[in-house]
Amino acid sequence: MVVKLKTIVSGALAALCAAALWGCGGGRWWGDESMPQAAEEAATERPRSSDCRMPAPMDSLRPRLERRMREIFNDSNYLQLAHARHMGIRPIARPADVFASDRPVVRVRDTGTYRLDTLRHSVPFLVPEAARLLDDLARAFNDTLSRRGLPPLRLKVTSLLRTQSSVKKLRRVNRNATEFSTHQYATTFDVSYLRFYDRRGTEVYDPRYRLALAEAVYDLRAADRCMVKYEVKSPCFHITVIR
Repeated sequence: MVVKLKTIVSGALAALCAAALWGCGGGRWWGDESMPQAAEEAATERPRSSDCRMPAPMDSLRPRLERRMREIFNDSNYLQLAHARHMGIRPIARPADVFASDRPVVRVRDTGTYRLDTLRHSVPFLVPEAARLLDDLARAFNDTLSRRGLPPLRLKVTSLLRTQSSVKKLRRVNRNATEFSTHQYATTFDVSYLRFYDRRGTEVYDPRYRLALAEAVYDLRAADRCMVKYEVKSPCFHITVIR
């Protein structure tokens, strides 16, 4: 009877934690408002491994961007993983565990410049630097559209933080999925380059939108703010923040 009671209490506490987890967010930080600065300072103080190398310069590649995206955006998972481990949270087993993550995380919600896809294998959280990178990318994308006389669009975000359990499930249905996913560190997000949302919330595609997004990604990559992989099977830019 005592064991059963303990199980019930433990389950109730877990439910309360989960409710608190999913109820908070909206671009706010866990706990004290001073946490973002403290978190960034802590990340800066962490010793970088020798694998945390900065990306190779890209200034000369822009003229070839339209036809050679796969070649240009080809940062290895090995190097992305080194940066993710340096800047991100420790991998968590299940969604509710993010409540006790060793770094603050931001709950990512739909905005006027991006919209979350149905997240079957991830949960909507990122570390502060990655959340800021996503915001900057979405704004830069729309700035590019505006300069070309194209209508404003929202990016389609297809993946965010993955738990250890969701990585295992994904690997069962996708043989290309890696056990050492940078998504586990809340430093990485995927954005589709084939589908976007217009003002009515309708999915749209145009080759000009893909190129505009690629240029925005390129500029952030050239500024050494991220590493990028152009994925083909799951058509998206896989982006990991590095500073």
